[in-house]
Order: sequence, then C-alpha cells, then structure tokens
Amino acid sequence: MTELVNPATGLPIETVPASSLYDTDAAIERASAAFPRWRAVAPGDRARLLRRFAATVDAHIEELAELEVRNSGHTIGNARWEAGNVRDVLDYYAGAPERLMGRQIPVAGGLDVTFHEPLGVVGVIVPWNFPMPIAGWGFAPALAAGNTVVLKPAEVTPLTALRLAELALEAGLPEGVLTVVPGRGSLVGERFVTHPAVRKVCFTGSTEVGQGIMRGCADQVKRVTLELGGKSANIVFADADLPKAAASAPSAVFDNAGQDCCARSRILVQRSAYDRFLELLEPAVKAFRVQDPALETAEMGPLITAAQRDSVGSYVSGADVAFTGTAPEGPGFWYAPTVLLARSTADRHWREEIFGPVVSVLPFDDEADAIRLANDTEYGLSGSIWTRDAGRAIRVARAVETGNLSVNSNSSVRYWTPFGGMKQSGLGRELGPDALLSFTDVKNVFLATD
Repeated sequence: MTELVNPATGLPIETVPASSLYDTDAAIERASAAFPRWRAVAPGDRARLLRRFAATVDAHIEELAELEVRNSGHTIGNARWEAGNVRDVLDYYAGAPERLMGRQIPVAGGLDVTFHEPLGVVGVIVPWNFPMPIAGWGFAPALAAGNTVVLKPAEVTPLTALRLAELALEAGLPEGVLTVVPGRGSLVGERFVTHPAVRKVCFTGSTEVGQGIMRGCADQVKRVTLELGGKSANIVFADADLPKAAASAPSAVFDNAGQDCCARSRILVQRSAYDRFLELLEPAVKAFRVQDPALETAEMGPLITAAQRDSVGSYVSGADVAFTGTAPEGPGFWYAPTVLLARSTADRHWREEIFGPVVSVLPFDDEADAIRLANDTEYGLSGSIWTRDAGRAIRVARAVETGNLSVNSNSSVRYWTPFGGMKQSGLGRELGPDALLSFTDVKNVFLATD
C-alpha cells in the first residue's frame, strides 16, 4: 500500500494499493484481449463513446479538481482547468475516428491505398506535476486511433487517474480499454518497457529516466513519445511592453509552484532594460499569492513533498537572491517565490532544472547574444519572446532551439496544436493532429488491375 499525503498540510489523506508485477501483467493482458474488440468498433460509435467520456468528465469537474487539490497541492483554479483540459482533449480527439483517413497514391498497373492501423496496447506513464492533463494527452489520441491503454500514474498522485478510469467505464468504454495501474515506476513503468504486448510507451518525466526508457524500448524496437526536462528562456527585449512582460513573468515560472517542465525559469533581459525590468518584477513577485490551494484566491500552492522543497532550497543556498515573495509558515511543503541574479551561465541555478518556484535573471546585449544564451542549454521545450518588432520576433523564434515558443505571451499548451521538445527535452509530439498519427502504423496496400 502507498500512503498519500496532502502537500499543503503534510498529513496523510488516503492509501492506495501498489501494483505488483502480477497485477501489471494482468492489466496488460486485459488491454491486449480488449484490443481486437476496440479496434473493430465502428468509427462513429468510437467517436460517440469518447464524446460520452468527455461529457462524463465534464459532469465531475469539481470532484476531480478537489481530488487534485488534496493529492497534488494544485490551486483549485488550476485544478479545474486541468480537469477541463481532459474533457477538451477527449472531445477534440472524438472527432478523429471518422477522419483518420489514408491516401490513394497514383501507381502503374493497379490501385495503391494506405491505412492508419492502431498499434495495440499503449503504456502511458504520467508524472506527479500534472496528473490529469498529461494522462489525457496520452490516452485520448491513443483511444481515438483504436488502441487500448494501460496508464501508470505517479506513485504519489494517483487519485485523479483512478477516478478517470472509473468515469471511462461509467461512460460506456468497454472493460480493458483504459486501465490504471498505480505503483512504483521501477516496477510498473519498467514492465511497460519490457512486456512484448505493449507496442508504445508515452513517458513524461525527467530526462535521465526518459533516456533509460528509450534504451529499454530499443530492444523491441518499441515506439516512444518522450516529454522530458526543460529550462525555458523568457527573452525580454528593450522595446517590449515591459510592464506587461514583468507582470506576467511570475505566473510563467511560479505556476504550479514551478513544478512545470515549461516554466520560464531563465529570464534574459536586454541590458538597457535590465534595471527597469527588475524594478517592475519585484512588486509582481511580492504580490503573487501563495496560499492554501483550496482558496479561490490562491495563485500558488505548496511543493509536492518535503524532499522536493529541500532540493529547491539547495539551489538557492549561496546564490545571489534579488528578492522573494512570501509563503505560509507551519505544516506543508511551502517555498516562497524567489528571484536569483545569475552572475555567470555556469551558475548551477541557471543551468539545471530546479522544478520549484525559483527564477534566474541575466542581462544580454543584442539579438545575437539573446539567441546564444537561450540556446546554451541541453534542453529545448518551451519559451517566450517579448518584443514589439515583428521581424525580430520571427527571426528569434526561428533561431531558438525549442519546441514551443510564444511571442508576447507565456502560454505553452493548446490542445489543438502540437506540443513537445527538442534536444534533451524529448522526442515526438503530443496534442494537435500530429499526436494522433503517432499512435498508428501506416499500412500500404497495392491492388493489381491487370
């Protein structure tokens, strides 16, 4: 059994079973047995079932959000958005079964057509920082393409995934089509990698673990989608709307207590605007509301565990602190939003993913310098560019080596557009139309007419 703890109080809230190897194999075998029936469901009927699943999630938004607040420490506002994102992603991919079309290719001597065939059983491994959305990003397109799914939530945050599996059954999805297997990654997740019936693994988490999954999947030439670490840059040019850029910067990194691979945890500011930007940033950071996540006014809750809080603190110790916000005292895994001044790109807090409410600020000289600094990282997941110059925005966006960029905005995720990283931040794309095809094989059929 695994004892779950409320990060805002440090107190136990529930225990859930930890799946054994036998349990994991049984879940994979159920998914494998369900696959032929699920792929045979008529496209219109599969679409209707997914829409019914989306409607069932919609009817339980508040319940799911409250579960996430207790289990993960997310603010209630964020948790509602996350549950709504599951609904929206399901609804988006519900349109796919009837539109997943191949091609007719002109050839000599016959007719040539292609089909998008489902892979089979897909293993989805979900992290603790966004348990609901990332689960939906994995299972929704996989189910729409005709696959069955076994899903492993993070050991410390399984509650919403377990409830979503129950809602899938309530909506009418057949038994075995979506199965949640809680437990340790070293056991359950590893079995997804080694079990021959699992044809693809979707993993979101650390780069180090993702590398191990990729190596393991190579033994069976098993497909992978990997969304890994990040150290995203928030690039602010002197001609930008500085008040707007500074006002939005705290949420760009402190949202979800900084436990976000897309967090803009490196702020690069053009030297001529550097002092003014920091003047504007300080009141925005100090006003950022770190509160009981169940409060409607909360903008940030606690870190997920005491160990994570200690890890974040190790990056701040000895660093040049510009200013901090405030956080509650007492029980719970709280950490105040913190702004550090980077003196060198070799600073540990500048180079490594902290996964907490800490941001580093560094000046740059010109456009070429900004691009050089932004690309001086092993990661490439997300980022922002702030400028009023449209030509510059396009030039910098094309030059920065990252998978998702926003201009004069800090948003990274839209379910109808592709999401994923470059370099050590991952492989493949989630969301949008691209994700659907990654859960299929292209089959080519030639029919001779001679």
